[in-house]
Amino acid sequence: MDKNQLFKRQITLSEIGEEGQKKLQNTSVLVVGCGGLGSPIAVYLASSGLGKIHLVDFDTIDETNLHRQVFYALDDVGKPKAEVLSNFIKKRAPFTEVSFTNKPITKDNVFELISDVDIVVDGTDSLPTKYLLNDACVIKSKPLVYGSLYKFDGYVATFNVLQKEGNYSTNLRDAFPEIATDIPNCSTTGTLNAIVGMIATAQINEVLKLITGIGKPIINELLIYNALQNTQLKMKLKSVFTKDKITKLFEAQTYFDLACSSQNPDWQISPKALKKRIGEQNLELIAVLPNLKLPFKVDKTIPIQQFDATKIEIDYAKTYVMVCHRGFNSYKATEKMKKVYPELNVLNLTGGISSY
Repeated sequence: MDKNQLFKRQITLSEIGEEGQKKLQNTSVLVVGCGGLGSPIAVYLASSGLGKIHLVDFDTIDETNLHRQVFYALDDVGKPKAEVLSNFIKKRAPFTEVSFTNKPITKDNVFELISDVDIVVDGTDSLPTKYLLNDACVIKSKPLVYGSLYKFDGYVATFNVLQKEGNYSTNLRDAFPEIATDIPNCSTTGTLNAIVGMIATAQINEVLKLITGIGKPIINELLIYNALQNTQLKMKLKSVFTKDKITKLFEAQTYFDLACSSQNPDWQISPKALKKRIGEQNLELIAVLPNLKLPFKVDKTIPIQQFDATKIEIDYAKTYVMVCHRGFNSYKATEKMKKVYPELNVLNLTGGISSY
């Protein structure tokens, strides 16, 4: 295949040309998260002619992903996202070397994963992971293209870029100093596929501008876009969190996210096993998310934010099953119950209602 023919429409742009295309071919990018943001980011960047892309995602494809994660098909449900996306890219981007890591990015492996790439792209929906990427990129002097979503709002910025003066541009902590603990992800608040696609392509645009040197990246500011009103604003940022400050924070924080952690297999009940036990007298079902559409009746609904195991009247003759949408918050509730009542039979519905 002729490389110039494949990228003809892009090379035709005088601002890109063959020189810009060479820059793309010589660039390596790490895409963390292969969901609504990460999957189109990876596909579009590969289609633009990037030399190397490494994908990181621990999750498998769920049918609830398909309405916005359009590079996956019905036949892909249950398969690892990173592997499926890697195979898709290989079929359409012959000049891109694509690889993947099918496990979470953590404090233990983050430096290894970002060390050999030129740009890091955040396609995650985990706040702790976003701060982990930000802090690691500041420490290792790597540019980070940031994107996030909340209902109909999207946020985009390019952080930690080397400036002409020799200093680095602002980072995530200059916008939001601390990790918020009460902001739910799209599995609990919902999202439209349009805003997901808009923010993903905005991040792609930032990467292409960084590599080719054209245009003006979103540096020292945060772009906030509202899909319902078609409005946007840019929040100006001032550099407050220096590398020294962030290095100290990195040493102190765990960046732990339950959704990215391994779960105790002994505390699980599969959807198939639960279906067989529904209706048993010694089974007590507790939902930890309000307004959750359930295929069965539960005995209690206790939002995870208000979940206090010490206030639950327990019966050691019963089996308690915690349920939520995808099995993350319910596992958190299971842990809380086991901590207070270690001998109590408490189980988490594996994969949550979405797998039932």
